[in-house]
Amino acid sequence: MKYVDEYRNEADVQKFAAAIRRLVTRPWTLMEICGGQTHTIIKSGIDHLLPSEVTLVHGPGCPVCVTPLELIDKAVAIARRPEVIFTSFGDMLRVPGSEADLLSVKAAGGDVRMVYSPLDAVKLAQKHPDREVVFFAVGFETTAPANAMAVWQASQLGLRNFSILCSHVLVPPAMEAILGSPNNQVQGFLAAGHVCTVMGYWEYEPIAERYRLPIVVTGFEPLDLLQGIYMALKALEEGRWGVENQYTRAVTREGNRPAQALVRQVFEVTDRPWRGIGVIPMSGYRLRPEYAAYDAERRFGVGRITAQESPLCIAGQIMQGWKKPTDCSAFGTLCTPEHPLGAPMVSSEGACAAYYHYARAAVVA
Repeated sequence: MKYVDEYRNEADVQKFAAAIRRLVTRPWTLMEICGGQTHTIIKSGIDHLLPSEVTLVHGPGCPVCVTPLELIDKAVAIARRPEVIFTSFGDMLRVPGSEADLLSVKAAGGDVRMVYSPLDAVKLAQKHPDREVVFFAVGFETTAPANAMAVWQASQLGLRNFSILCSHVLVPPAMEAILGSPNNQVQGFLAAGHVCTVMGYWEYEPIAERYRLPIVVTGFEPLDLLQGIYMALKALEEGRWGVENQYTRAVTREGNRPAQALVRQVFEVTDRPWRGIGVIPMSGYRLRPEYAAYDAERRFGVGRITAQESPLCIAGQIMQGWKKPTDCSAFGTLCTPEHPLGAPMVSSEGACAAYYHYARAAVVA
């Protein structure tokens, strides 16, 4: 495919891998903070192409994986209500709550629908004025503009039967939480290119300066990732820190300013709990007071629902780079894609799912 195959050329991949082997003189640990990048790394066997001195760990870059258990339970509680049409992207439907997932609610007769855009949910609210239409607004900064647009459009249309269950989280505070932990092993980051397409990378510059480490904005194809890894390792070997942009074909320092303005108009920053990690201060979005009427959590009175995560699931340790999926005693036995204990095994961007499905493949696909 034009503009994709050129970033998957095996000969070029091998050249970059050889350049990295020549470059590295000591052990380094890098973290990619995007679930899509994790899947490319594992599926393509990129980590197997690297010298033994280089360790890649997998960050909390899967929005489905970091959505807290209690929020899944809130979604289930709302979706079970007979007056509700509950809408969501498909990757949230099989994420386990304490007792059920959204697909099981659908199987039991709940009106749960997969949509491809939050604006599809707005159209459903227009089409069904006698029903309450709820959209599960999950994601990083990448999906925030579309969800903000849905709320703004519903407001402009005067829709009173539309709301969102909001679980937006932000990348920079998560990076700071990882770096500030006494268990931190990360010496450099590969930043998610799609997040930076929206937000730019100016927010990462103070982090790189404060912790004196390299952050490389990186794309999603094998050559993107190998180039990003090379750039991060070169900076480490030379004792440099700061932010560099590998993904220049899509990302600028400033990002998409109109999208950022829309997000600021509809959302404000708040503390957010992350599944397996806990509350990270000022790490997410919530609706501003002027849009509170579109807050499903308030509308349906589910704010007090709490949940206890499975003690067998070590997703939080995996997403902070402390352990790999295969370090989990339940991996591939008690926890499989068909019967997951945690979201990283069922999500299309989860690290556990990548390890399970690709079985450590070492061939560039």
